[in-house]
Amino acid sequence: MARAFTPKIITANALLEGDVVYLTADDRWSRQIAEAELLTDEAHAQMRLLGAEAQTGTVVGVYLADAKPGETGPEPTHFREEFRRTGPSNYFHGKQAEQA
Repeated sequence: MARAFTPKIITANALLEGDVVYLTADDRWSRQIAEAELLTDEAHAQMRLLGAEAQTGTVVGVYLADAKPGETGPEPTHFREEFRRTGPSNYFHGKQAEQA
């Protein structure tokens, strides 16, 4: 039996800077996961993914990531996405410094 579809977000890396980015409902790439479009329909998610993958001059490594609704927007459900959201943990800079 096939697994039931769970909510997803579309994520990638910005081509020039390498930053983690998320596709918004209005087709922008945002560095804030709270702005990501939460996709709850599998067919719609696949269509949005195809459109995102076509943006080869803007992003690389586009994929669907599991997410759940949160108080301020989508939240990751897997530790990998949480790690990508907060950035490298080897020293305090960038995203960690901004959140402090």
